[in-house]
Amino acid sequence: MTVLMGYCDRWSARPGDTVRFMVSSRGAPRYEARLVRLKQPSAGPLATPFAPEPVAAPCNGSYPARWQSIPIGSFVAVPAHPAIARLEGFTVSVRVWPTTPGRGRQALLGTWCEEASTGWALMLDENGAPALRIGAGPGKVAEVATGVPLRARRWYHVRASFDPATGRLAVGQEPLESKGFDLERAVERSLSTSLRPGGGPAPLLMAAARAGRADGPSAWGGIGTSLHFNGRLDRPRLAAGVLDPAAVAALAADPPPKGLAECLVGVWDFSIGIPTETVHDRGPHRLHGAAVNLPTRAVPGHNWDGSVVDWTRDPSQYGAIHFHDDDLVDACWEPDFAFTVPADLRSGVYAAHLVAGEAEFWVPFFVCPPRGTARSPAAFLASTATYTVYLNNRGRFASLATELYQGRLLTLDRIDMLLLEHPEMGLSTYDRHSDGSGVAYSSRHRPVINFRPTGRHWNFNLDLFIVDWLEHLGGDYDVITEEQLHEEGLELLAPYRVVITGSHPEYDSAEMLDAFEAYLRRGGRLMYMGGNGFYWRIAHHPTRPGVIEVRRAEGGVRAWDAEPGESYHAFTGEYGGLWRRNGRAPQRLVGVGFISQGFDACSYYRRTEAAADPRVSWMFEGIEGEILGDFGILQGGAAGLEIDAVDPKLGTPPHALVVARSENHSNTYELVAEEVLIPHGSTDATINRDIHADITFFETPGGGAVWSTGSIAYAGSLSWNGFDNDIARLTTNVLRRFADPTPFPFPPG
Repeated sequence: MTVLMGYCDRWSARPGDTVRFMVSSRGAPRYEARLVRLKQPSAGPLATPFAPEPVAAPCNGSYPARWQSIPIGSFVAVPAHPAIARLEGFTVSVRVWPTTPGRGRQALLGTWCEEASTGWALMLDENGAPALRIGAGPGKVAEVATGVPLRARRWYHVRASFDPATGRLAVGQEPLESKGFDLERAVERSLSTSLRPGGGPAPLLMAAARAGRADGPSAWGGIGTSLHFNGRLDRPRLAAGVLDPAAVAALAADPPPKGLAECLVGVWDFSIGIPTETVHDRGPHRLHGAAVNLPTRAVPGHNWDGSVVDWTRDPSQYGAIHFHDDDLVDACWEPDFAFTVPADLRSGVYAAHLVAGEAEFWVPFFVCPPRGTARSPAAFLASTATYTVYLNNRGRFASLATELYQGRLLTLDRIDMLLLEHPEMGLSTYDRHSDGSGVAYSSRHRPVINFRPTGRHWNFNLDLFIVDWLEHLGGDYDVITEEQLHEEGLELLAPYRVVITGSHPEYDSAEMLDAFEAYLRRGGRLMYMGGNGFYWRIAHHPTRPGVIEVRRAEGGVRAWDAEPGESYHAFTGEYGGLWRRNGRAPQRLVGVGFISQGFDACSYYRRTEAAADPRVSWMFEGIEGEILGDFGILQGGAAGLEIDAVDPKLGTPPHALVVARSENHSNTYELVAEEVLIPHGSTDATINRDIHADITFFETPGGGAVWSTGSIAYAGSLSWNGFDNDIARLTTNVLRRFADPTPFPFPPG
């Protein structure tokens, strides 16, 4: 069977920018690449026919297929150094918090090369017991283990030494915490060998071992890795010679005493540079390393006592890094072809369509106007932050709840199956790592299966219904992106009279919200075209565009919750979780906020008395009847999936008008967790009148306005009956008035 996948190095491109495309394929000798402009999703016979527009480009053509592997798994790499290479005898010490002991051998620290069986390594053996291994080549390996497996999610002090004079290998473990009456004891084991570590100068790795030269893309220095460790390491130490027990205890101190200065080789302190990918050594040789594939930082170390929960207040209690065998920040593929955006190419949603035999793959990107300019009064804001955190959402396939939520069998296509067949494509922040911990980071620098115009209608695919509507109106719109919004702020929005969001702008940074608020204060108009928006706070990586952090703290509808003491972002030090918990509930910005979700069926809206208010009379021109949106491609209605409602307590402006309100939702629609203080049996839509979607409008003091649909499913009703329907008419009326430069008068009182 032919396998085909790819990604590009940038999602947001302006005239003159070059987009590079990385492709991997096997099963066919060549693949075809064609650039297209996406004008609608592939949504079946009830929707606009799927017709991507071909784009003439020099990169269109046939390319030889090649397979590029993905170097998954995180670790720390310290470059080879004479201070490490000249070691004959040594003592190594580290605090260890394992999460999958007993799941095969896992490297903790050393120069070991699995392919050559050379070097040395402190590791966990197949049973999860600490072991020290040395090797001089194939068949020339010695190992000593404590024989007592470490227990998951407990801190231990693990140490080992090698004495070249006697050939003695020694390893020990000491529990640093006890739970209840289950007390553990310190263990020491040793043996003698005539072997000596071989292999010559080599890098020192933490949480993985070298597997030899990489046969494909490598995350660091062309070296392949294996024996990845799941869990946390804290305060690794390396000293020359064999230290006595008192000196070993002193070596583990923070900082080690001056009396050990002559024998110190490495004193790594993970509490320094937490927002970065640099691992700092406070020892005499400054053997700084690189944290590869973005292991999780800003997590409590062995000495965390709960007195602080903000790592920026006392980084010394956050001297640990959590490594995972399925971490991935960059697939590191070589580019196959590139496209430089011409000056005359219209702004829009584009993609490279890849085809090899029966296999196809889509690699979308966005063409935006030159910085600081606008080619239209209206801009569609692509939800690139939300797209990123959902990339390769495996939970949809793996969770037993998916079919229960939707009331139907799960459907998969060939592109969906790629993720199951190639788990090295990485995870979304809706997944858990293989050790059960939540995924806090997501990156777009890898192939992804759910960022395409085909398949399930969610996020990007669903947003193309909005693009389809804009194309139906004549195509007078620009496309801009949230990653640009984070970087450029108000400057990005200022040239536009109206900004149109996607169907699910769920994830926002402080910079993004600041830009929205500033835009509205100066008279901008915002059309919030979805539901469950402006919900989670995120942080962008300080040096890697397209990498986002999520800390799911304190409530919210979530696939996992943050561990104690882990609610502050590593990238920025900001408190994570819901924007509501950060004092910036979405009701303050757009009038409505998340109230419920359900995936079995969608419903409709009913016009309210407020719809007759003269302030909004223009909104309902050409619309008759009270019922709106009792149709749609997404489960039969415009109101559903995830829905928002007004709440004055959380910031809905007092002059906001709810012009239509949904009704008749099923009992699968329940109040979101943050609305339930005490479970009391009245949380579903059949008995709780708070559960509804609100179409809301209000003016802003600068002559601008906000209009919100309050429903993710809304976009799926726009194209119904060839756009001849009340939802399309209502939305078009709003867009035309919002694009009109006439200021909205602020209501008196």
